[in-house]
Amino acid sequence: MTTYPLLRDTEAPPADTSGTRPIRLTAITWNRVGLVVLLVATAVIYLWNITINGMGNQFYAAAAQAGSTDWEALLFGSLDPHNFITVDKPPVSQWVMGLSGQIFGFSSASMLIPQALMAVAAVALLYGAVTRISGPRIALLAGAVLALTPVAALMFRFNNPDAVMVLLMTAAAYSTVRALQHATPRWLAWAGVALGFAFLAKMLEGL
Repeated sequence: MTTYPLLRDTEAPPADTSGTRPIRLTAITWNRVGLVVLLVATAVIYLWNITINGMGNQFYAAAAQAGSTDWEALLFGSLDPHNFITVDKPPVSQWVMGLSGQIFGFSSASMLIPQALMAVAAVALLYGAVTRISGPRIALLAGAVLALTPVAALMFRFNNPDAVMVLLMTAAAYSTVRALQHATPRWLAWAGVALGFAFLAKMLEGL
């Protein structure tokens, strides 16, 4: 007599998915480790012997010193504590350096270290934007390219307004990516705020 196998005998056994989650978590962990290494390396590169540049651009250093001693000079980006004349750019960059001088005392380090930390923040924001479009590996590459670009080293180790402008433009790009992903006006508004402050850093170059 011919017998036919039961349906349950021919069914494939359920796939073993026990190893899927650990593999995914491991990938996420490695991506985070890569990001931490990138940010730490960026900080070391830009902070290393940063005071070798002295007071950097003396023109903006004078405004930072004035802002570290007088709140009105800080607000308007004045060259002197008596607000006789202001610098040739809007005051956002002077706000950062002047506040740092008020907290830590005015010096080459208190003026230039915030510029280097802006490089770390810009790399982190660039990573966040690119990873949402092309994945973490491409994002790590993009962050490394920014960190190792020679002109970036010039900007983020000096006291010109370019450092804060680039950081704010990167923040605007990150916010725009988030706005396109979630279709919410909140992130679009943050992009506008970032570009507005970028304009207050170096006028039309920030747009």
